[in-house]
Parts: sequence; structure tokens; C-alpha cells
Amino acid sequence: MQQKPARVRILDAAHELMRTVGLARATTKEIAKAAGCSEAALYKYFPSKEELFVHVLTERLPRLLPLLDELTVEPGRGALEDNLTQIARQAALFYEESFPIAASLYAEQQLKRKLDDRLRTIGAGPHLPMRALDAYLRAEQAAGRVRLDADTSAAAALLLGACVQRVFGYDATPTGERPPVDAFAARITRTLLGGISVVEDPARLGP
Repeated sequence: MQQKPARVRILDAAHELMRTVGLARATTKEIAKAAGCSEAALYKYFPSKEELFVHVLTERLPRLLPLLDELTVEPGRGALEDNLTQIARQAALFYEESFPIAASLYAEQQLKRKLDDRLRTIGAGPHLPMRALDAYLRAEQAAGRVRLDADTSAAAALLLGACVQRVFGYDATPTGERPPVDAFAARITRTLLGGISVVEDPARLGP
């Protein structure tokens, strides 16, 4: 069987190690070893562990930012509820994968500051999905589907914050199970829309 290209092996190994031991403990030496290559070969493709982390997020995890960018380009396309449900579902899956990778950084503040500085330099970071969702909601606001007085930044924080909460907020419940992602996304979206959407048909409000 033909071996995968080195870059693919490095990303696969980085994803697995970051997912199982966390970003703080996943060293480039261990990643290179798991990928079957040298550290020098790893740095040939990825100049730093921070950039490797970004590529793991963008190439191995559910694609959230491309979805948001695509929807922002064409506001008014599709039903707003369907679009936001799709965003909530993708965000829930993205954070389910990414949160365990990054969580260990909060116990290593010096490393976290270093990573944050590097992410700012390369134009990446955890603020981007919220900024992109805010941009999409503002585009829908301009298209007349979101109320003009709605706080789109707060709405973006509420939706994505709920998706992050799903990752760890249910572990201590009697079952320890997270809500199924499809039902969760639909419920979050309906609740959010109750505060920001323009009602097209007043009869839908009921008595």
C-alpha cells in the first residue's frame, strides 16, 4: 500500500495527538515521530506548532468558517432558520472536536499567551467564528430578515456560546450524554430567532 504524503501524515498525527493529550502536551517531536518523519520534515511544511494547530482546525475538523463566509456572500438565500440551524449544527460539531484540543492551554497560561500572539500574527484565532457569524447576521439584517434593532454581535455570541456549552455542560448530568446535535441546533436556532428575526406572517405568532 502506498504511504500517504508526509504533509497528510503530519496532519493526521497532529490531530490525533492534540485530540488525545491536548495541544499543550503534543510536542512537534512526538507529532513527527507518530507521522514517521523527522522534526525537520515537519517544519518544512509547518513553520510552527501554532500554524500546525491552525491547519488541524481548518483541514481536519468540521468546516465552520467556510460555511459562514459562503452564507454571508449571499444573504437572503434559503430560509433564515435553516441557515442558522446549519450553522449551529456545524459549530456544535466543530467545538466538540476543537475544545478538547485547546482546553489544556488554560492550565499553561504562558504557552497560551504565546499561542495567542502567534495566532494574531497569522490572522487566526477563536474570535473569528463569532466575527464571521456577526457579519452574516448583519448581512441578513441589511437584507431585511433580521430586525434592525437586533444586536447581531450578542446574537452571534449566544449561538456559538451555546454550542461551546454543549461540549462540557452535560458531562455531570445523570446520563452524562450531550443532546443530539441535530435537535440541539434546531432548538437553539428557534430560541434565538424569537429575539432577532423579522416575522413574515403575524399569524404564525398564535394567540
